[in-house]
Amino acid sequence: MKKIKNFFGGVRQEIKAVTWPTGKELRKYTLTVFVVCLLFVLFFAVVDFGIDALLDFVL
Repeated sequence: MKKIKNFFGGVRQEIKAVTWPTGKELRKYTLTVFVVCLLFVLFFAVVDFGIDALLDFVL
């Protein structure tokens, strides 16, 4: 039982040591993730359409 208590005591200390982002930083990082995901979606859509057109041309 003491090991479990020590474990959760360590977890509590680590959580207190975490530097949490501010609201402004969180919005900035969230927007960055959405933009990067959108760019990946657009890139792979263009690649998919290109491969599809190439296969339609060849076959």
